[in-house]
Amino acid sequence: MAQPDSKKIFFENLSGAGKAIAVLTSGGDAQGMNAAVRAVVRMGIYVGAKVYFIREGYQGMVDGGDNIKEASWESVSSMLQVGGTVIGSARCKEFRSHEGRLKAAHNLVQRGITNLCVIGGDGSLTGANLFREEWSGLLGELVQQDLIDADAAQRYSALHIVGMVGSIDNDFCGTDMTIGTDSALHRIIEVVDAIMTTAQSHQRTFVLEVMGRHCGYLALVSALACGADWVLIPEMPPEDGWEDKMCQKLSATRSRGTRLNIIIVAEGAIDRHGKPITSSIVKDASRMGVEAVLALLETTANTPACVVSLSGNQSVRLPLMECVQMTQEVQKAMDEKKFEDAVKLRGRSFENNLRTYKLLAHRKPESELPSSNFNVAVLNVGAPAAGMNAAVRSAVRVGISEGHKMFAVNDGFEGFYKGQIKEIKWADVGGWTGQGGSLLGTKRTLPAKHVDKIAEQMRQHNINALLVIGGFEAYLSLLELLTARGKYDEFCVPMVMVPATVSNNVPGSDLSIGADTALNAITTTCDRIKQSASGTKRRVFIIETMGGYCGYLASVGGLAAGADAAYIYEEPFDIRDLQANVEHLTEKMKTSIQRGLVLRNENSNENYTTDFIYQLYSEEGKGVFDCRKNVLGHMQQGGAPSPFDRNFGTKISAKAMQWVSKKLVETFRQGRVFANTEDSCCLLGMRRRALVFQPVVQLKEETDFVHRIPKEQWWLKLRPLMKILAKYKTSYDVSDSGQLEHVVRNRPKESDASAAM
Repeated sequence: MAQPDSKKIFFENLSGAGKAIAVLTSGGDAQGMNAAVRAVVRMGIYVGAKVYFIREGYQGMVDGGDNIKEASWESVSSMLQVGGTVIGSARCKEFRSHEGRLKAAHNLVQRGITNLCVIGGDGSLTGANLFREEWSGLLGELVQQDLIDADAAQRYSALHIVGMVGSIDNDFCGTDMTIGTDSALHRIIEVVDAIMTTAQSHQRTFVLEVMGRHCGYLALVSALACGADWVLIPEMPPEDGWEDKMCQKLSATRSRGTRLNIIIVAEGAIDRHGKPITSSIVKDASRMGVEAVLALLETTANTPACVVSLSGNQSVRLPLMECVQMTQEVQKAMDEKKFEDAVKLRGRSFENNLRTYKLLAHRKPESELPSSNFNVAVLNVGAPAAGMNAAVRSAVRVGISEGHKMFAVNDGFEGFYKGQIKEIKWADVGGWTGQGGSLLGTKRTLPAKHVDKIAEQMRQHNINALLVIGGFEAYLSLLELLTARGKYDEFCVPMVMVPATVSNNVPGSDLSIGADTALNAITTTCDRIKQSASGTKRRVFIIETMGGYCGYLASVGGLAAGADAAYIYEEPFDIRDLQANVEHLTEKMKTSIQRGLVLRNENSNENYTTDFIYQLYSEEGKGVFDCRKNVLGHMQQGGAPSPFDRNFGTKISAKAMQWVSKKLVETFRQGRVFANTEDSCCLLGMRRRALVFQPVVQLKEETDFVHRIPKEQWWLKLRPLMKILAKYKTSYDVSDSGQLEHVVRNRPKESDASAAM
């Protein structure tokens, strides 16, 4: 877990007493807006501020009346799983006029609102910033018109703005992913997965047009996630004659036995001359609402408006108008046909997606491929994780592109010592991105017991490098092979591991392939369970998640699903904590919120089992609420991988193979590969925003080997959020960077319940 910055502001000192916050959604609706609204309302109320809904976006602010209504804790109950925006959104021409903004200012001042959280696109956020800049002048006019008095103008002299970007197109610079983008990707991938069987049965080519008038993000990432043959986006117009080239490529893939071709077109796709490329033409040719409240509380009259953005797995604040300006610069670059500049302005994430797509989608003829004379083996180790197949596909195709002969090992190290090794070619991994589980087969077997036989297989097949995709067992395997180098020269080759496990318990990486799909399964199941009780009053659901001793799934799943408690190994709890949680839920049932959700990680406590907690809640809640329990089990591993896991697996595995290629060249001496340094046996992990290669031997100090978890885990700092949003008393630290850090303290007895979550 990242260390807190030296200078800190304690969250409990960030009081909202006497302040009023309003939240509105503007422009097109996007999945996830309701979760952001809920977080703003509950965090605002938690810190003692009055919070208001503004219904129907800026139109509601201009019209006033019942459109601006105070929100209560209960009024945002059961919003998490609802799509769109329950407070409404509308385009508003009137707000674009000075007169309209004057009416809006009057409506806000009447209620003492000087803090505004706007969830919308760049137009909505630009309008909010203009409103902020005009605020003092607008108040002056209201005083002149005797609509407010001078005292009110003085008291409410500054308007504070924080934006969150809601746009399924992901067309806003400064954030890796906008609210709604992930849900849109899910819908696209569901469609692609659904048509695959039909396409393969009839040897068809499917052309899909996706949204994105000015931004090709959805099309590009969808193409990566489903392994599309061709993608057309505004930022990368194809060269003249693209129609013939595309047809030639499709014909070539058909001749190699491919039955399925997919072409994805962004609605704003253009050619080099600015002419639109529509799907018809193609057919004829062939991770934030809490951070927003904290930002509002910390603003002063001179603080510029900011936007809360997602950067990697971190929530950050960026100057709103800088991001808007950069977004506008992208469009300007495209208008001027400076397409390379447009791609760079989109940001590093977009560039990486485009680079990886080009690397994987367009296969060169064999005569044009380099020949490295190196053999690289790829295998899966540990439990299956959705996205493993995308990672294997990526590794195989990148390896072949760089001239290597690629070998697939079936059933992990068990298959390795048995000789289940064969060459795998470009076409062999076609269609793998959307497949769940592990098509290579995977076992938990570690190599140490059969290290001599594995060395023999390495020698027989002349394996010059290893790529291991898996979880904690894969990490242990590399440590064992590193040790075996002292006895067997065969293991003195570059070895790299890519983390893939639903438990997300691998040291050296904030995220693992498969964890996102597991979280989706947990959240979807929790939503369905809660909805099943929509006609039932006073019911509490106890749900057990996977994860071994790692509480990631229970914690982040609990946050996403709106859980009242999540019991994990990393935060010990006792019977007093359990009792306090029951009492908290009993009080909750006296309000209009009459459903409860409790998650328990499978190994959180050997004595306080899921059955025990279920029986305790059932007994103590008698007469107030009843209980149901559900053990999610292996459904968290199964199913098609999420768009995130497909793309994460694809990109991280491509980077791992490029590292392998580099190391092979560096360590090739006197006709053979010989690598025996620590940095030739690495784990490639995501650390905040960057993908980092770390020698596995150096990660030993960060590892709790008994419980198979990292000693420090970044997501623990998210747990107080769940407590706050469930109306528990807890505390946070807010660092200078706007990041939230977990505060570990001994709390008074009345707050003991917070420790149990």
